[in-house]
Amino acid sequence: MVNRKPLVCDRIRKIDGSFAWIDHRFLRGGFFAGLSQNELLLYFFLVLVADRQGLSYYHYDKICSLLCLSLDDYIVARDQLIDKDLIAFDGTLFQVLDLPATPSKPPTLKALGNCQRKKAPIGIDRMQSIKDILKGIGHD
Repeated sequence: MVNRKPLVCDRIRKIDGSFAWIDHRFLRGGFFAGLSQNELLLYFFLVLVADRQGLSYYHYDKICSLLCLSLDDYIVARDQLIDKDLIAFDGTLFQVLDLPATPSKPPTLKALGNCQRKKAPIGIDRMQSIKDILKGIGHD
């Protein structure tokens, strides 16, 4: 039998005012492996800030600022989490949902390959986003 005595007895975690938790099935059931880095970042953030019912009212600009995500990356991550049935969003209110029985989509090569992929410097990402926005409104 493995000794499960805490290493630091006076620092054992407890729920004390706020409430955040992640179901162990999130890792064991394949949900973790099926998410990109931005999806994981947003999901963990929403879990962290949600109340006991999984609800939070954080606005996209605050989320983007805290997580250092571009608006484009935030929207993609949010929409993918909705598509994967992990969160609900009504335009102002988020709800982290109880995990479905199985992941809705198997892990993609893109999601699995995030560990090896190198990101462009932040300035390049932002310039590319601005360029794409300008193209979309006809100012090239």
